[in-house]
Amino acid sequence: MDVASLIANALKGNLDSFNEIVLEFQDMVYYQAYRVMGEPDAAEDATQEAFISAYKKLHTYRGGSFKSWLLRIVTNACYDELRRRKRQPVAPLTPLDDAGEEMESPAWMEDPGEKPEQIVERFELSAAIQHCLNKLDAQFRAVVVLVDIQGFDYATTAETIDSPLGTVKSRLARARLSLQECLRGFEELLPSDLRLKGEEL
Repeated sequence: MDVASLIANALKGNLDSFNEIVLEFQDMVYYQAYRVMGEPDAAEDATQEAFISAYKKLHTYRGGSFKSWLLRIVTNACYDELRRRKRQPVAPLTPLDDAGEEMESPAWMEDPGEKPEQIVERFELSAAIQHCLNKLDAQFRAVVVLVDIQGFDYATTAETIDSPLGTVKSRLARARLSLQECLRGFEELLPSDLRLKGEEL
């Protein structure tokens, strides 16, 4: 995808070009929002707000990593929402349907390549990780999501959160330590090679 050309066309008022940008990056943006917010609905709202903001601010993009530019916008949107709430979000450990009832087998969990018990274990582990992420302050959460979940390097993460490289490393170290402490309570869900040694407990 020629992002530069799409941006140039979008700046000329071509909405189709901007829609192509949305389609290309929406999963990445949503995943960042979901891991920072911890709630699907809040993540969808933040994602929508981020793309609206990105369209309005497109003229301010000055080159460099467009991914970082987008992720900075959605991360800031999450910060704003969390500040507005003035509390940490709470992620349900089981998904709910439109009526607020627990879903025994949500469609997005179905995978013909996995056994039912594997699906349950994967979901429980994901929920445990999200639970522990939610205990972090938003700024620490954003860094660990960018590096350890999204897979970005330190330099890209620093550019995304508009902070020095040293700040990224410091926040990441503290976030990882906090996550390790929290995940001790969910050790039975961790793969055997990731479980903490008995002497560390």
